[in-house]
Amino acid sequence: MTGPAFREAITDAVRFWERGRLAYNLLLATVVGVVFAAGWPLSRDALTTDVAQQLFVLAVVANALYCAAYVVDVVVQFSEFRAPWRRHRWLLLALGSLFAAILARFAARVLFGGLQG
Repeated sequence: MTGPAFREAITDAVRFWERGRLAYNLLLATVVGVVFAAGWPLSRDALTTDVAQQLFVLAVVANALYCAAYVVDVVVQFSEFRAPWRRHRWLLLALGSLFAAILARFAARVLFGGLQG
């Protein structure tokens, strides 16, 4: 049995992971929004230009880290585990998103007035 062509593996990875990116970003934005709302009105006072820039940088970093899944995906597609991987890689998306949401919650709590509450 031969593996997929490189182009096929890349296309498959892009198709899967870019569909998940929207949900990933919506999840992180929701977490930050909930933390912001829960800290109201103190969070309103904490929202400065510097904090907005920090949120932007963190969003870019979160999306850059999301791209690490491509490396794992393509490598596994060239192994004998390609078929089961393609059926179960949503687990990596789910666990990675959960981990990112936890980190986003910690970061938002710090940015919007500390870790109290």
